Amino acid sequence: MARHGYEGGRLNLPFVGICTFGKYSYVEDWDNIDADAAILGAPFDFGAQWRSGARMGPRAIREASTLFSFGHAGAYDFEDDITYLDPAKVRIVDIGDADIVHTDTMKSHANIEFGVRKILQSGALPVVLGGDHSINIPCINAFDDQGPIHVVQIDAHLDFVDERHGVRYGHGNPMRRAAEKPYVTGLSQIGIRNVSSTAKDGYDDARAMGSDIQSVRHVRRMGTEAMLARIPAGVRYYLTIDIDAFDPSIAPGTGTPSHGGFLYYEVLELIDGLAKRGDIVGIDLVEVAPDYDQTGCTSILAAQLLMNTLGRVLHHRKR
Repeated sequence: MARHGYEGGRLNLPFVGICTFGKYSYVEDWDNIDADAAILGAPFDFGAQWRSGARMGPRAIREASTLFSFGHAGAYDFEDDITYLDPAKVRIVDIGDADIVHTDTMKSHANIEFGVRKILQSGALPVVLGGDHSINIPCINAFDDQGPIHVVQIDAHLDFVDERHGVRYGHGNPMRRAAEKPYVTGLSQIGIRNVSSTAKDGYDDARAMGSDIQSVRHVRRMGTEAMLARIPAGVRYYLTIDIDAFDPSIAPGTGTPSHGGFLYYEVLELIDGLAKRGDIVGIDLVEVAPDYDQTGCTSILAAQLLMNTLGRVLHHRKR
């Protein structure tokens, strides 16, 4: 039986072909995006205040994602008994990268925002590959005409610095900039731990501005379902994932690793529950810096998480 289409086409193994995300179709014309989800690269890392290198994240994630390019049959998960990313039911495209202007944060951020707006105008789910966490700022900016959103951040660091030496748009500032938006109704900041760039007054400000802050140990103590119950139900979520939310034993390729982090299924089960609880309307994954991980496992983790996240978001949305 030609159930997978291999008999009539190419085998197209992961190491063959051009490295678009998941080997999905490349769309160069941003005025003609026709998809359920669109991938945009944001290779920007001028906001980093420790180790740089996340500008290479989108390229590395795309290359790693070819391992999970599921051919013609989608991705069958035997534990869920669901075939995710069935090409007969969902369409995903890769629209390439926003143009980054070296040393110019505001122009680079504006170009990222433009790309996200184009995806939103098409009706597709924007999925942005960072880059450092400052790229979340233009992503959130692009939602100013989309209705209210609740930001769910999975991260080791609070990223709630208001201003430091005139810097307001670095990778320590994005959640503060998000909380200031009138259409951001609240934040769930999950996985926060260890010494952070945000001082105590930043934590006080975050709580006063509507943030619920939970550490990895908090989440493990209460369990996934209890964590989900703390997040407003039935609303629109913007999901931002910093790869340093994961323990550096499985994700060493990042600029600011923090020991004591999550493992893979802890995060996937949280995201799966979130996709059932409301509507995930935007996603970014940031801070993959592949040069710090010669095994490539950090990029593979990022790609695997995004593929499985997309599968669950689109499945639950279409039920």
